[in-house]
Amino acid sequence: MEQSSPLPSQDWFQETFTQYDYGGQISAARAREFGRLSGVTYLDHGGATLYPHSQIHHFYQDLAENIYGNPHSGNIASRLTHDTIDHVRCRILQHFNTNPEEYTIIFTSGCTAALKLVAESFQWTCAESGESRSRFCHLTDNHTSVVGMRGLSVPAGALTLPVNLDKIHRDQNTLHKKISMAKEENCRIHHLFCYPAQSNFSGTKYPLSWISDIKLKKLYPFSRIPGTWNVLVDAASFVSTSPLNLSLYQPDFISISFYKIFGFPTGLGALLVKNESGHMLGKKYFGGGTAASYLSSEDFFVPRQSVSERFEDGTVSFLDIIAVNHGFDALEKITGGMQNIMQHTFSLARYTYVMLSGMHHSNGSPVARIYSDNEFEAPDIQGPIINFNVLDENGDIVGYAKVDKLANLHAIYLRTGCFCNTGGCQQHIGITNEDVKNNLKAGHVCGDTLDMIDGRPTGSIRISFGYMSTFDDAQTFLKFIIDCFVKQPVCFDKDIQSKLTSYGTMKEKGDSWTENFTDEDIVSVRNVPSEIAVACSQGVEMSPYQRLSDNPSDWNKNPATSKFISNGSNLVTLTNIYLYPIKSCAAVEVKKWPIGKHGLLYDRAWMIANHNGICLSQKQEPRLCLIHPYIDLEQGIMTISAEGMDTITVPLEEVGKQYSLQVCETKVCGDRVKGLNCGEEVAGWISTFLGRQSCLFRQSSDFQRVMKKHNQVQGQSLTQSPSLSLVNEAQYLLVNRASILHLKEQILQRGASCDLNSAEALTTEELIHRFRPNLVISTVRPYEEDDWAEMIIDGVSYLFQIVGLCSRCQMICINQGNGKRSKEPLQTLSSCRDRKMTFGAYLFHQLPATSVRSAFLTVGSQVIVKIKETPAGQ
Repeated sequence: MEQSSPLPSQDWFQETFTQYDYGGQISAARAREFGRLSGVTYLDHGGATLYPHSQIHHFYQDLAENIYGNPHSGNIASRLTHDTIDHVRCRILQHFNTNPEEYTIIFTSGCTAALKLVAESFQWTCAESGESRSRFCHLTDNHTSVVGMRGLSVPAGALTLPVNLDKIHRDQNTLHKKISMAKEENCRIHHLFCYPAQSNFSGTKYPLSWISDIKLKKLYPFSRIPGTWNVLVDAASFVSTSPLNLSLYQPDFISISFYKIFGFPTGLGALLVKNESGHMLGKKYFGGGTAASYLSSEDFFVPRQSVSERFEDGTVSFLDIIAVNHGFDALEKITGGMQNIMQHTFSLARYTYVMLSGMHHSNGSPVARIYSDNEFEAPDIQGPIINFNVLDENGDIVGYAKVDKLANLHAIYLRTGCFCNTGGCQQHIGITNEDVKNNLKAGHVCGDTLDMIDGRPTGSIRISFGYMSTFDDAQTFLKFIIDCFVKQPVCFDKDIQSKLTSYGTMKEKGDSWTENFTDEDIVSVRNVPSEIAVACSQGVEMSPYQRLSDNPSDWNKNPATSKFISNGSNLVTLTNIYLYPIKSCAAVEVKKWPIGKHGLLYDRAWMIANHNGICLSQKQEPRLCLIHPYIDLEQGIMTISAEGMDTITVPLEEVGKQYSLQVCETKVCGDRVKGLNCGEEVAGWISTFLGRQSCLFRQSSDFQRVMKKHNQVQGQSLTQSPSLSLVNEAQYLLVNRASILHLKEQILQRGASCDLNSAEALTTEELIHRFRPNLVISTVRPYEEDDWAEMIIDGVSYLFQIVGLCSRCQMICINQGNGKRSKEPLQTLSSCRDRKMTFGAYLFHQLPATSVRSAFLTVGSQVIVKIKETPAGQ
């Protein structure tokens, strides 16, 4: 032993623990986001971490600026809520490095509710024979909420099998393996094993490799029990400071609580269900929103299809879910991600552990008894939790209640007791089953201050670090222990400095699971093949539908067009072409334009999203129509302009230079889409114009979005599914001038012109603009397009197929020239045409397999059409 010098300085600590701090930002972030911690040392992040100021501020601002309705309704406010919830679901999955194809999120009131849901819904197998009954197996070092699952599993017929850590090992007995495999050839018994990814008692991280090993029966005792094993991971403690990579480790079920990660909201958690394991959860009760159909007068009920819709009874806590989105924003901005948080918090825990474990009274006796399964060597085996009891100079334990009172006196907030983990408490402190029962008789219950009975502790002390914890927090705690409990002078182990520097830089082990963790939030966008060059290339590929004869009678002579009709002697003509580079923004009218793989080249390739990443449309923000994009194919840029704003440009493609852009995920008409955030400059421009925080989102070139409606097309046999940009339903929207003129007459007859904001609003062109078509054609009779099945457009080598009619909403009531709302033409449309609210037809093109060159659509082109076949008997 040697007498202590002052505790290490912060400069020495930061030189030694190089992965502490977030690029030198922790002090500024702590002052900016957690000013309320001034004079306070908060060390109970394992109980609940603290919310940052920016999360609450932006959440409040969000609620103040937006109307969020019940997501089960269909109005605009409710759709905003529904879309935001879907966005948050995707963001949670992205945070855990997975996707909706692999996992589904069921929102619950917390981790405990998620565990309970599994217990009451799991397909337990009940039989008279013990061999044929399900097992509910859990690690003894588990939260009360896990152990409590037996209250539901036992009545369902399952046997409970608690297992200690030292009983889990590789099964080397090949004979037993063969016998077990032979027994389960026809075995349909399902078992469930639950364990914590990180012990909330000691911070020990249990191997995530157990998940596959247990399911493959490589571990004892699971290998000796016939049947299939499902694995439930309680990740509440783990995910608060560590990255969970579900692309590498795939349990059937994962339970979490969001306040453990963000501090706010409380009362919201989730159960992540692996999609292929969803059938293991059955359900008897059904609440609001979970039914596809049911009857109140008889026992008839059909649940909704998706796992989340079946299990989220009633209206989810949608405002809390929105708060989660702001939690992610704040966390990423402050720390840069969970990998950084893990290294930062482990640095503090490692330092504190080494100093506390090496601290001695003047007589050489230790100051603390630390309850740990390792020596804090690396962050992949130990979380930022230290559990201990204080010892006096005689080696006797100082009751945790006394320590807690003195800590509060010094404004140090920690936790004492057994932390809702009796199994972990027994394992580490040495409390027997009889001790627990005797302590209860002596008056001790969970959570009280009866810390010593017959000279033996009933619990311990836990400190835990969070992402905003600092070196000062660790130092203040160590000084508190020295000043209040050490028989002076304090001494430290001689090798304490070598222990600190040995693991100070925390180089990861070669076999660490974190080595394989990939953060896909930031990517380097590679050069992509240019469609501009193709569009501007010489020549257009000809096809059986190549240049049509000016004489309609000749069309019957062409085998490719003989099945089409020419509308009698009157030609159908393409009169206008519009594209909308930015979804919901102003149109660009062109005379000739290339066709891309998604439709018109660059049509709806971008969209504007709000601060939650939700696609904005004119329904929520009518002023979007005042943003005018312009595509310059030769320069390879899109210019964006608006009244009172300087113009700004965005590149069409990232050719010839590397861009580091943030990958984003959002939804368009229920479809998950992946794209790139176009950067802060254009986001600032849009935000300034709209007066709300917004960003420009570009669809990723490597993301495939498939059109849903193509399955409804009559008599078609497609070689590939049509691909979509950020459009709502289909690649093209077509309207007929004759239909526009008919609707205009109907509006005038109803005397509704005064409701259209201006006299010009009744012009044919203004009505066309309100319907936002890509293609405008001219025929003799209105609504002919409703009966078409296919189209050929002169000079294009593609066949265009009609996929359905466009159902209209209030968006057509927005004047595209000034952004003002009216009741027309939707009101008139709803009262005519047998009260149909459809107007215009959706199209897609079927690309020829051998197509290598781009085709162009040209105003003035002739169009021939094929009429839908009328079903027999009609």
